[in-house]
Amino acid sequence: MSGSDASGDARARRLTLSFDNGPWPQVTPAVLDVLASFGVTATFFVCGRDIVAPERRAILERAKAAGHRIGNHTMTHTVELGTTDDPDVVRREIGDAQAALGTLASERFFRPYGGGGVLGPRLLGREAVRYLCDGGYTCVLWNSVPRDWEDTAGWPDRALADVRRQEWTLVVLHDIPTGAMTALPRFLEQALADGIAIVPTLPPDCTPIVRGVADPTLR
Repeated sequence: MSGSDASGDARARRLTLSFDNGPWPQVTPAVLDVLASFGVTATFFVCGRDIVAPERRAILERAKAAGHRIGNHTMTHTVELGTTDDPDVVRREIGDAQAALGTLASERFFRPYGGGGVLGPRLLGREAVRYLCDGGYTCVLWNSVPRDWEDTAGWPDRALADVRRQEWTLVVLHDIPTGAMTALPRFLEQALADGIAIVPTLPPDCTPIVRGVADPTLR
């Protein structure tokens, strides 16, 4: 392939940013500063249990005011909803977290707990799918998990490999106190240098439920 063709392929590729398991006062404000410096926005998926403290809610208010989206990442981050059809568990994990978010929620975005980012039948069971559909939720999955929580310096290389391999990548990063987000500027700089478009929209392949309408292949 010629260099010009390779460049054209890169320019056609898209990257959507998402962050899980924040906000953390010692991490998330710096992440917001980096995103602002690059002029890009992201979706932050937060657990209901983690947004009780006023300091944390204030960070999310700042994120929302800056144009970022806030989504539901379960109440406790402990239950793989594909392993239960107990309606009370599903309601607690999804509904109670949504109630905790309140007006912070940009839309009814929900990301299931994935047990290390593994896609598969353990993510959502029949009862969870029904609850999400009845509640008009959009279920947001992913197609890149560079495991930044394990390799705090090397994760950008894995994320960039995914971005270069796929037409549209939805990456999962974590704004948690591991030190990994110090590499965020390097990742964004290289993605932009590669001609990748960083966009706020969600790739259809990563949204099996959209505003309560499930893909027929989901269940």
